[in-house]
Amino acid sequence: MSDDALRERAELRERAGRLDAADGLAKIRDRFTLDETVYLDGNSLGALPTTVAPRLRDVIEREWGSLRIRSWDESGWWTAPERIGDRIGALIGAAPGQVVAGDSTSVNVFKAVVAAVRMAGEDRTEILVDAATFPTDGYLAESAARMTGRTVRAVEAGAMADAMGDRTAVVLVNHVDYRTGRLHDLPGTTAAAHAAGALVVWDLCHSAGALPVDLDAHGVDLAVGCSYKYLNGGPGAPAYLYVRRDLQPRFDSPLPGWNSHADPFGMSSDYSPAEGSVRGRVGTPDILSLLALDAALDVWDGVAIADVRAKSLELTDFFLACVERYVPSGRVSSVTPAAHEQRGSQVALRCDDAGEVMRRLTARGVVGDYRRPDVLRFGFTPLYTRFADAEQAARVLADVLREVDEEAGAKPGAETGGADGEAGAPSGHETGEGNR
Repeated sequence: MSDDALRERAELRERAGRLDAADGLAKIRDRFTLDETVYLDGNSLGALPTTVAPRLRDVIEREWGSLRIRSWDESGWWTAPERIGDRIGALIGAAPGQVVAGDSTSVNVFKAVVAAVRMAGEDRTEILVDAATFPTDGYLAESAARMTGRTVRAVEAGAMADAMGDRTAVVLVNHVDYRTGRLHDLPGTTAAAHAAGALVVWDLCHSAGALPVDLDAHGVDLAVGCSYKYLNGGPGAPAYLYVRRDLQPRFDSPLPGWNSHADPFGMSSDYSPAEGSVRGRVGTPDILSLLALDAALDVWDGVAIADVRAKSLELTDFFLACVERYVPSGRVSSVTPAAHEQRGSQVALRCDDAGEVMRRLTARGVVGDYRRPDVLRFGFTPLYTRFADAEQAARVLADVLREVDEEAGAKPGAETGGADGEAGAPSGHETGEGNR
């Protein structure tokens, strides 16, 4: 390596050290169970908060082991979905009484879309869906359309406002694109939907806990999201459903269950919905997962989401600068917008052999993931990601790319491993999306 390259690395490491020393959120990292792995996959599964294991031990040994059935009342199990929902609500700009925790994101998408169609009225015959949506959202929108006699039309998120009309019932949009990290215009799209007489459902899976959402301030109708990414609730953690307060009396769930009944223990054969966010419940809450999430949310004590957003942008800016300085020219390209107002908390890099590159990165202690056919994803979780992690990830990425290219050059005609891992060495990992 040349002297200039060594000086450049030293300069960026020194800059990372200065940024970490000035980081007001640096002490929050101690609230997580971490090692020296550079973990940049918190946009798929958040790290384990240190509060979770002791809380679950108490739940299992005392609340379940000793109190047993009494814990539904004495330990607050019965009201956990609303109590934890309010804690999530505080992170997404929702006043108490509008968020209920439980079920999966997929189930909550279905509830929200069908209920929105029913509120929109019979003359509203079309559901607009973000064309780049996470596939499950599209599947569920199609199912909701079949159930309600509507049609679905896929539209690019940025073109939603122009696509809406007097036939639009509901608009289903991802706040942040899971592939590219592009942040979509929640205030503008919500206002356009309302101007067209439609309702909007926002999928917050890749934004909640990473940036301000401000549901109440922007008049959002309904929203759903997961809790295992930036909220660190754990694998398969419960999702959540937001229903704006003034819409709650009209929220007609397609999944009426005994838990959302006005008198659940009355065991009536006729369904009468409860008031408030309880209407979003269906069956018996998943208590162990809910209480693990409850404990995980303790890491947010004293943390302002505005500070998280500021660090997120600084981290991703720094990572992109390191990639530009370290990585051979033209070897990768960012598909994540450079403009702050269009960027979530991840960086997605297009790379021809993404699967093989991610496999080698992981083997060297830099964990991200990839999406077929050619996208490397690096998620930056401001509560525990350091600037030193960003610098190290870019540096190791550059080394891996040079290694792959050298091997390819030494073996004319040989494949170094496709993005899907179908040739050459085993592919890098494709992480799931948790509790979809």
